[in-house]
Amino acid sequence: MSVHKEVKRITTHILQEMKNHGEKIAMLTAYDYSMATIVDNAGMDIILVGDSASNVMAGHETTLPITLDQMIYHASSVVRAAKRALVIVDLPFGAYQGNSKEALNSSIRIMKEAGAHGVKLEGGIEIAESISRILTAGIPVMGHLGLTPQSIYKFGTYTVRAKQETEAQKLMEDALKLQELGCFAVVLEKIPARLAQEVSASLQIPTIGIGAGQHCDGQVLVIHDMLGINKGFKPRFLRQYAGLYDIMNDAIKNYIGDVKAKSFPDEKEQY
Repeated sequence: MSVHKEVKRITTHILQEMKNHGEKIAMLTAYDYSMATIVDNAGMDIILVGDSASNVMAGHETTLPITLDQMIYHASSVVRAAKRALVIVDLPFGAYQGNSKEALNSSIRIMKEAGAHGVKLEGGIEIAESISRILTAGIPVMGHLGLTPQSIYKFGTYTVRAKQETEAQKLMEDALKLQELGCFAVVLEKIPARLAQEVSASLQIPTIGIGAGQHCDGQVLVIHDMLGINKGFKPRFLRQYAGLYDIMNDAIKNYIGDVKAKSFPDEKEQY
């Protein structure tokens, strides 16, 4: 019997049990009440309120512009929908880097104002102080290593990370450090599958992969990508489970056509 089916609410403890039993963890993003309701009802383990909202909800080129207030708005909408899934919220760029006190205050705001269940931060040893400070307040922290989109201007590209031995070694050290600090899980983004397998085997806490192969303890995708709402974004790691762009486009065109042709509303659709 699977671990997660017996519980009313997924917790960090349940996720650890899932790793221990070899049961994979399913994680997906959501940013609003309606979408989160569907995701939660489907049986998702973790809903990530990602700073990817900056891209898919607000139309920015990177994740950098989204603010803490905006993240809290999205998170509170998702929390109202999630009856079963664990809701984790990204700390946005500028809300934690270089200042552990600000990191704590940002996290407290997310927990208090949005009612979230934990936060996610990008980076390794360099943000150790921030992670420690958040954890001392009893707030669960998920790590994020590999391709860290908030550092896009440092990397200069969204290419695969940790292909070279030195970067791979640092990633392994960072992962172990995040575990030692007390993170309950770590996201591994766009790294070689073999490295992700080694990291997952070395850690006691769960790993969640995105473009990191099949050996992570769980997987995450951006919901707009996997439902095919976004047209242009098709990286190798993305599997599209629906083609909603075309379905929605056709429905909207049909509506426009019916309005123009005066066939909507008809007599049954009026008072």
